Amino acid sequence: MSTERTAYTLKPHPQYGFLQVAPTPSAEEIAKFYAEEFYSSGYQGFNNSSLEVLTRDQEFHVAHWDDIRKQVEVIAGRPMTGMSVLDVGCGWAQALLHFKSKGADCHGFDPADEAVEHGRKNGLDVVKAGMDRMDVFGGKRFDVVTLMNVLEHLADPVRVLKEIRDSVLKPGGVLVIEVPNEFNPFQVCGQKVNDLNQWWFAPPAHLNYFNGETLRQLLTGLNYEVKHAESSFPLEMFLVFGDNYVGNRELGRQCHERRMAFEMNLRKHGFEHVLHDLYQALAERNLGRQVIAYSVPR
Repeated sequence: MSTERTAYTLKPHPQYGFLQVAPTPSAEEIAKFYAEEFYSSGYQGFNNSSLEVLTRDQEFHVAHWDDIRKQVEVIAGRPMTGMSVLDVGCGWAQALLHFKSKGADCHGFDPADEAVEHGRKNGLDVVKAGMDRMDVFGGKRFDVVTLMNVLEHLADPVRVLKEIRDSVLKPGGVLVIEVPNEFNPFQVCGQKVNDLNQWWFAPPAHLNYFNGETLRQLLTGLNYEVKHAESSFPLEMFLVFGDNYVGNRELGRQCHERRMAFEMNLRKHGFEHVLHDLYQALAERNLGRQVIAYSVPR
């Protein structure tokens, strides 16, 4: 049996500028990778949204999901109560459970059997489905569609966003996309400081690489209007300081805990608005570990 691996490179998308892996892996190659590696217990490098991690850092994650809920309400001009929400690649459905606690009608789909079963046991309308199509609920349209750390994994994100716009999202509905902010200046500087390779370049798990600018270009080019964008804490600052957490789980956890303390202390002491002002400003400079964009179809 051959163990030869494909030599992947990156190229800009000809229309929207985000970086894509070349050659694009076949559907069979992608399916094999996820079945045999990504969802296995031994492959935690990317599958870091395990239920254990989400539970351990629950307060931190709940604050983030509630930020999403609040921003959706601002854009929609009404409470989330009664809104229909679809979470694409919902994983352990923890975000959906939070939205459900706020009165939303929640649906989701994911390729992982255990995660889907967990969502169902918690009373959610969650089904097992791959990412080959977005209309998995029989033509139902939703007030809110979320793709949280999903777009970077898709072989054809342009097609997926078109299908969501045309067949899945209600007119006037809100699309929420969160992706890793790759090749950002702190990340590249941290790589050089610590003499690292580009550890974030990770095909076939990650097939697309975005920043705030290219995510906005993609959405605008597909007839979405971006209403709001933020980044997250610029975790790679620790690398620039010389704290090389890459491949060091213990140090990585320490850096993450400091990041959580930074955010939660600002929230607890009345400075949540400062946190959001900072993250909006960072998004404009393509800084921050993640970038999240809220848009509506034109």
